[in-house]
Amino acid sequence: MNRALIVIDVQREYFDGALPISYPSGHLEKILEAMEVAEKAGIPTAVVRHHQADPQSPIFRLNSEMWQLHHDVDARPRDILIDKQLPGTFTGTSLDEWLRSVGADTVSISGYMTHMCCDTTARQAFHRGYQVEFLSDATGTLTVENSAGKASAEELQNSILVAQQMFISQVLSLAAWKQRVQEQA
Repeated sequence: MNRALIVIDVQREYFDGALPISYPSGHLEKILEAMEVAEKAGIPTAVVRHHQADPQSPIFRLNSEMWQLHHDVDARPRDILIDKQLPGTFTGTSLDEWLRSVGADTVSISGYMTHMCCDTTARQAFHRGYQVEFLSDATGTLTVENSAGKASAEELQNSILVAQQMFISQVLSLAAWKQRVQEQA
């Protein structure tokens, strides 16, 4: 198994902006720990950053303060930085080419938001033939309310994890993923 870690959209918008991630607790610390584990194990790491196509967008506006990566993620080593404009990290980016260039056959998904960009990227990876590891506590989300209804952050997180485990991903806690990485070293 040759894996790559994908760290999706750990940007200031999710901390200091309009979309503060609230569940699960300790999500950022787990993402940072996953990055440290990957670095020590020689696992290639892609950091992903989202921006809206509309230059006047109130969220994820290119080059704005809230568009910036969270300082702690930005300060850690990475192999590639990928900018995207849609929820799926494969869409309109060089992610697939990069994964193939590093010989990855497995992707480990971490970051934000579990129910949007992490879920979409995991599905895209699966459709392209990659094995997918979805890090349950190194992803995160928030409560969402719109015209379709309201779902708590916990409900969204759990429902996506259950759906991912049904067919697309192996859903793993960070501790289980670390053990797997160590056993395969």
